[in-house]
Amino acid sequence: MPVPISGDPSLAAFGSSLTAITLAELGDKTFFMALILAVRHRARWVFIGAFGALTAVTLISLGLGYGLRELLPQAVVPWLAAGLFLVFGLKLLLDAQGMAADAASGEAEEAEEVVNAAETRHALTTPWAVIWESFALVFVAELGDRTQFTTIFLATAPARVFTFAGLLAGTLLGHALVTWLAVGAGKWIGQRVDERLLYRLSGGLFLVFAAAALRQALMS
Repeated sequence: MPVPISGDPSLAAFGSSLTAITLAELGDKTFFMALILAVRHRARWVFIGAFGALTAVTLISLGLGYGLRELLPQAVVPWLAAGLFLVFGLKLLLDAQGMAADAASGEAEEAEEVVNAAETRHALTTPWAVIWESFALVFVAELGDRTQFTTIFLATAPARVFTFAGLLAGTLLGHALVTWLAVGAGKWIGQRVDERLLYRLSGGLFLVFAAAALRQALMS
């Protein structure tokens, strides 16, 4: 549905979720958490923990989105998806309008405060300890984040246009890509992230999703 790159619903779901998640995660608090942890600890352990947390939140989010979709009459689902995409897209654009130019540095500072608070309580001396801390911090930070809402809203799209496999694969690949960038080249990327631009791109993308969902609703 949303990204009309192909008539195949699996490819549409994959492309839509990969693009949306990548834009939402770059410069996010969890991105900076992974970056900070990777500077202090071995990157591979941070990646395992952070990506594990993002995978868990993704499965929860998909479950919520699909559950909501199954509870409603099928005729209502495309209208629901169009409404959610429209509202979320407009919110992102409005948030970008009121955002400071150094918003990314604010996210980085907040992430560092959370990591510092966690590491003052106990020293990380084993790979498992690093993995667990990375998992716990990223999991909590991701709950209620815009990336989680992105996944939930994408999962509300009708089954005939969004396959679960395509949506899951695109979402996880987006998370894996951004987490890998955070632990591998996060410092370089973090200094160049423009949060306002990312919000605007995400908002525009969701307006495209809304238009496609509305078209689907009118055709139903």
